[in-house]
Amino acid sequence: MKSGINVYLSTAYLAPLHYYARMLSADKVFIEQHENYLKQSYRNRCQILSANGVISLSIPVDKGILLKCFIRDVRISTHTNWQILHWRSLKAAYNSSPFFEYYADELQNFFERKWEFLFDFNTELQQKILSLIDTDVNISFTNEYKVDYTSSGLDMRGEIHPKKLSETVDNKFVNVPYYQVFDSKFGFVPNMSILDLLFNMGTESLDVLEKMIR
Repeated sequence: MKSGINVYLSTAYLAPLHYYARMLSADKVFIEQHENYLKQSYRNRCQILSANGVISLSIPVDKGILLKCFIRDVRISTHTNWQILHWRSLKAAYNSSPFFEYYADELQNFFERKWEFLFDFNTELQQKILSLIDTDVNISFTNEYKVDYTSSGLDMRGEIHPKKLSETVDNKFVNVPYYQVFDSKFGFVPNMSILDLLFNMGTESLDVLEKMIR
């Protein structure tokens, strides 16, 4: 259900469920493209659930140009085979999930094609995820950087963060349990990457996300 407000978000790599739940709840989503790059955030990392527990996958970026560099201009480093490593990790974690094979062909190309800019990679991958969830989101991009957008909507650019509890920073968000491959080992682990939901729940993913905003 739409919340009737605009939501401001950072760019994100295979963002957590809180991020996508907020996208779906918004009348309009604005993705920040003029902020400076921030380390240790979802902008270039995601969290997935493997047989060994939660692991983080990080896209390496060209650190030589990060000082006062807009996020839209941050380049992906070419010094490591991160795409091969990430795809192997995703396959190892979710190969036995109900819907991995169903979606794998749609996603594998993102881990084979070469990308120059982090923002472009995140944006195209996000559009693919939304199409797999089978939903449309009204997305625009910021025209300038503003410290605060709370007067015109819900500013979540710095709130959806690996070190912050989503239910603490957003009192409208609630974690909704769903089937996970390793739930017998770890119990339900909330707010993983959107791929955790997609590979485990498939066509029911949209229903789960829509229940996460009260």
